[in-house]
Amino acid sequence: MTALSAFIRKTPGEALRQYFDRPEIGLPTEFDWTVPDEDLSRPLLGAIEDLSRAQRDRILNDAERVHALSDEPGQAAIYSVADDPAFLDGLANPHARTLWMFLNAPDRFRHAEEVRFTDDRRRGRMWAGYMTDADCVVQRDATACDAFVAVIKVFSGAAHAHVDIFDRVRTTLEGDDCDLVQVTIYREGRPDDLLRFDDKGALVRQSYRPVFEAAVTYEPATGGIEVIAHDKATRQEIVRAAVTHLLGIKFKENQLPLRRYDLLMLLKPYDFPVDPEDGIEGVEVRELRLMPINDGDFRVTLEKPARADETIWTKAQQRFGDRTPLSEGYVVTRAKIAVKLARRPGGDRRRTLTLTITWPHGCDLKDRTATEQMIGEKYLRRWGILTDDSQRLQN
Repeated sequence: MTALSAFIRKTPGEALRQYFDRPEIGLPTEFDWTVPDEDLSRPLLGAIEDLSRAQRDRILNDAERVHALSDEPGQAAIYSVADDPAFLDGLANPHARTLWMFLNAPDRFRHAEEVRFTDDRRRGRMWAGYMTDADCVVQRDATACDAFVAVIKVFSGAAHAHVDIFDRVRTTLEGDDCDLVQVTIYREGRPDDLLRFDDKGALVRQSYRPVFEAAVTYEPATGGIEVIAHDKATRQEIVRAAVTHLLGIKFKENQLPLRRYDLLMLLKPYDFPVDPEDGIEGVEVRELRLMPINDGDFRVTLEKPARADETIWTKAQQRFGDRTPLSEGYVVTRAKIAVKLARRPGGDRRRTLTLTITWPHGCDLKDRTATEQMIGEKYLRRWGILTDDSQRLQN
């Protein structure tokens, strides 16, 4: 019930009333909405407990969907598809904005969920990027969409598929908005079954076909096209079909390489230069995992506790002397770097952004908030850790 409690506690009372006053929810009409917002949670949760199981399940599912888009990445997704961002700015808080779109623009709300799905997985294991022709118009007529869906069905063996095509924006590392077109694909999977309780409480198996989600984004200004799907073969088939049937051009397999991270410079002490305006109070290496060049089956891990005063290099020199693994005979295969951020206005403690980078292609930066991603991206490049020279899809 965590999402439901947070939804009720953080959403203004008037917005909650707009949600619960709908006939399909079934909250008793005599519920007292005159109590102050801060005193509303307890009676409202009690009223929900008195509803039927089906009603409670619906409210819980709705609350989870709204709450899931009320954090910073979720708000970025909401604004990326908003028809009138200035109107959203006038609402009380993230939960109010998200609930308003849920109630008043359900298609855009679903598109925001699709944006969140796509951006959360960008640059991860499910991602691939390509370069194609710039300034293409994404075809959205029935003929083009039917041809695209037909290809999806053929290669996946799905009997059913659905496609959403919509305009959106993405904020670049420089803080600018770039225009994108997103194509979200839902396709039916192979039959499966699950355990559930029937209406009499008996445990039974129920057959169903899962639905798999995938997505393509196209940036007309650059010709960058990105795809999110579970496996390499599906990614390639989807992007080929999108280029052929929705862009109307010939597909050229001009795939962008995965990002490359170089940790060799961490064998020696490094000062990590930063700009004062970014509010970074310090940077330190908390962990290094090393591998001997001549023995790929062996690893050495050095860890520096946050409370320790010495750097990881100083401690290694004190402990191992000339036999330190921080030498040219080793390569760094993983590092944890702690970026100490200044307190937010009104905040009660300092924040730390801890990044885990794995050589040669891994980094958990994609799992961070939009602000943290911009900070991490900027400095990983400046420090020489992120070494790919392709800027074409860095938005």
